Order: sequence, then C-alpha cells, then structure tokens
Amino acid sequence: MAPNPMNRTLTDILIMVKRNLLRYRRMPQLIVFSFIQPVMFVLLFAYVFGGAIHTDTKYINYLIPGIIVQTVIFGAMMTGVGLADDLSKGMIDRFRSLPMARSAVLAGRTISETIRNFFVIIVMTLVGYAIGFRIEHGFFKYFLAILLTLLFGFAFSWVSATIGLAVKNVEIAQTAGFIWVFPLVFASSIFVPTNTLSGPVKWFAEHNPISYTTNTVRALSLGTPVGDNVWYSLIWAAALLIVFVPLAVYRYRKIS
Repeated sequence: MAPNPMNRTLTDILIMVKRNLLRYRRMPQLIVFSFIQPVMFVLLFAYVFGGAIHTDTKYINYLIPGIIVQTVIFGAMMTGVGLADDLSKGMIDRFRSLPMARSAVLAGRTISETIRNFFVIIVMTLVGYAIGFRIEHGFFKYFLAILLTLLFGFAFSWVSATIGLAVKNVEIAQTAGFIWVFPLVFASSIFVPTNTLSGPVKWFAEHNPISYTTNTVRALSLGTPVGDNVWYSLIWAAALLIVFVPLAVYRYRKIS
C-alpha cells in the first residue's frame, strides 16, 4: 500500500525540524547568543531607562511582555538568514533533488525557529522573575499569551523566509530582514506607552501590529482588560500567513 501523502509530508517536515534543531546542539553558540541579546535589552531598559519611563504599573512588569514579543520577532527573522545560508551552501538544491515534499524545507525551518523561540520565552520569563517581574493573573492566561506570541512570530518567520529566498545571500538577508522590523519594534508599545508619543509616530505606534500583540500579552500577564487588541493581533497574524506562505513557496519553486 502506498504511503498516505499527508503522512509522508508530515514525516518530511519532522525530519527537517529535527535537522534544524540539531544545528543548535552542534553549534551551542547560536543558543547562547539568542539569549544574550534579549537579556541585555531587559537589563538596559530596566536599570538604565526604567527610571525615566512612567507607566501605570511597575516598569519591569510593563517591560517583560514587550521584550518577549520583541525577542520572538527578532528570532523569527533568523528564518531568512538560515534559508539564505542553505542556499549559499547548495543545501536547498540537494533538498530539491530528494523525493520529499516541497513544503517540508520551509515548514521545517519556520517550525524549528518557533520551537527555539518557545525556550527563549521561558528563559526571558525566568530572567524577568529574577529582577522583579510577576504574573498577576494566573499562569493559564500567561500560557495563552505565550501561544499568541509564538503564533505571531511564526507568521513573521514566513515573511523572513520570503526575504531570505529572494536575496539568496546571508549578509543581505540579515540586513534586509531586520531593517524593516526595527521601526515596527521601536515605534510600538514595547518600551513606552503609546500615549507618551505624538503626531504621526503615535498613530503609527497605536496601529502597529506589534503593539496589538504586545498589548494583548501585557494584558494577559497583568490581568488588565484585553479589549480588541487580541483580535487585531490574530487578524494581522492570519493576514501575514495568507500573504507570505504562498509567496515563500513561490520563491522556493523559482529557485534555479
């Protein structure tokens, strides 16, 4: 009996996920540096800028949910870098020559980055607890916040995958992947309340998809009303997936 195509595709995806995760075991520096950057952001903003930023709650409680979203978004951008690296080394051509599902390479990469982001979130939560962060409304709602963050990061991974496959160069993929994310991250509610901003920057920050996600994660962590933020965040995540999953698959098929 011929194997079920769906089961074969799932098997291929799991093999690619395992392959990508094994890279972290063989190159532990990747994991170490994945943790160092967000920890530095936490310490800098908590102890250097925190005294000058006024929020309705203790600043560390305001900051950690935002840093978690930022960390996941930055981590998602590594999807494009990894694919560009595989392209430059000829690995994508080898994968394409194998009798495996075309979707396995892309899905395996985005899922493995999501798994890595999950463990980074756990570490960031522990670091936050060590310096005063507290979950105010139960761990179940915080778990929901983590799931939403991972979904949002997963959507951004497909954006990054499209960029990495388009530029085909590691250095360019890293630059192109992060240069458009920085305005979204810093002109958002991650570090400061949007009501402290003014003019076009305030409007941009208030309607920023990262702000919607950050506000939802913060509300679930602190027990404040979520409002419409969760729906806007889910709509943005769905829109990114609807647009960029087909684009990434198209770019993958066009590789020569």
